[in-house]
Amino acid sequence: MHRLAAVFTALVIATPAVAQPADLVVLNGVIDQGLNHSQVMQTAAWLTDRIGPRMTNSPQMRQAEEWTQQQFRDWGLSNVRADAFEFGRGWTAVRSSARMTAPRPLDLRVIPVAWTPSTDGTIEAEIVVAPMSAVGDFERWRGKLAGKIVLVSRAEAPAEPTDQPFFRRLTDADLAGRTNYVLPNHAAVKVDAADFALQMDAFLKEEGALAWVRMSQRDGGLLHGNGYTFRTGATPTVPGVELTQEDYRRLVRLSVAGAQPRLELLSTVQFHDEDVNAYNILADIPGTSRTGEYVMAGAHLDSWAAGDGAVDNAAGVAVVMEAARILKTLGVRPKRTIRFALWNGEEQGLLGSLAYVDRYLATRAPLENAEQNALPNNRTWRARWPVQPREGHRDLVAYFNFDNGSGRIRGINAEGNVAAAAVFEEWLKPFNSMGATTVSLRTSGGTDHVYMQTVGVPGFQFIQDPLDYGSRLHHTSIDTYDHLRPEDLRQAAIVMAGFLLAAANSDEPLPRMPLPTQPTPTDPFASQ
Repeated sequence: MHRLAAVFTALVIATPAVAQPADLVVLNGVIDQGLNHSQVMQTAAWLTDRIGPRMTNSPQMRQAEEWTQQQFRDWGLSNVRADAFEFGRGWTAVRSSARMTAPRPLDLRVIPVAWTPSTDGTIEAEIVVAPMSAVGDFERWRGKLAGKIVLVSRAEAPAEPTDQPFFRRLTDADLAGRTNYVLPNHAAVKVDAADFALQMDAFLKEEGALAWVRMSQRDGGLLHGNGYTFRTGATPTVPGVELTQEDYRRLVRLSVAGAQPRLELLSTVQFHDEDVNAYNILADIPGTSRTGEYVMAGAHLDSWAAGDGAVDNAAGVAVVMEAARILKTLGVRPKRTIRFALWNGEEQGLLGSLAYVDRYLATRAPLENAEQNALPNNRTWRARWPVQPREGHRDLVAYFNFDNGSGRIRGINAEGNVAAAAVFEEWLKPFNSMGATTVSLRTSGGTDHVYMQTVGVPGFQFIQDPLDYGSRLHHTSIDTYDHLRPEDLRQAAIVMAGFLLAAANSDEPLPRMPLPTQPTPTDPFASQ
């Protein structure tokens, strides 16, 4: 890394001064802080080893909200605050176990499904394999589930073994392929008011089932436990758990063979209703001259409960917080305010970042259908036109998001913004020798910059080395500190700090796309 720093310094000296020369000198300080005085792993360790999984509105999340605010204050940031939005119930998994008792005794690997209730102590019953994924499946099982533990997943054959590595970095060919523009496809947005999880719960309760079991979406003994029935007044009544693929398929095979397997289950959980609000954590480094304008970096603080939420997304939180620490330590006085956001409720539908967009940046017109219009905001957002900018819409000049694991930054997705892409090429040059080289015009989804893009605010997600994020860590029981990559996170914090500095001090705001309007369908003759 010392040799890398020397190469970087030589590159900066040789690079034409696109930014102000003073900014390049500050970048030297950013590099020094990021390489030689980093605290990124200490931050990540506190969030994972010390606090652990941070389910929205759980006691662990409340602890994380308090701790991150205090860290920002200790580092000297301004206007540190918790910004509330309505969420629902908190939930914590306390204890769980599963054991096959017949045709032979065998301990199984299990996790409660989030926001499902506890079993009534340890329960023991025969299983019924009753796959159901739509309301139309219910009739087939009516009258067959009373007093049973119901296996609700279809146990397809295991996936073929892959010759692809679980852990990989992007090659030059991979990065070159990312520069190809991908044309969008526009179709009518359909709003569905039904919630299948609650429909299944009502059916199982009516039928007298004791509990339900689903199969993990990954093999290799990995568990997830994701669930979405967190809204107050919409809590399931039948306990639900998830088994590993290997354990689940064994039960199904025994059932098909007529062995009449029996299962012993224990799931102990707690609900937390003291405060239905969730909180985004915000902190600022104040600007000096561009009154009202600000740039922003963000990552989501919440996680699922199966692991400790390390690569998803303590990694991103640690990078954002480290960028804040670096810039504040250097005493930067940016033209525009630099704001740092730790989002909540991302795992339940980008709820925290959407709440920020809706409150401060832009909203969207209501739907004419009253039933649909009463649905949660994220269920209807994309179907509502026109976009209605708020007074602060143009104040947010740029937003940079970090949420694809702990891989180093290899570039940035410009989200189809060709004018911004040209600017990003210049901003990346000082970091080329660190592996950050690529500007892609592709759009990227699934995380907290998305709703900013839907209202015309320049929001961007970095390109990262995938490592083993998607193959085995994302949302799983092994998402722990051990799988973080310290060298990568140090590099990412440096690039993040550099981009924030460039965006905050540029003479002109980052170019924007036009305010989105309802798109014309790609195929205007498709059946609706």
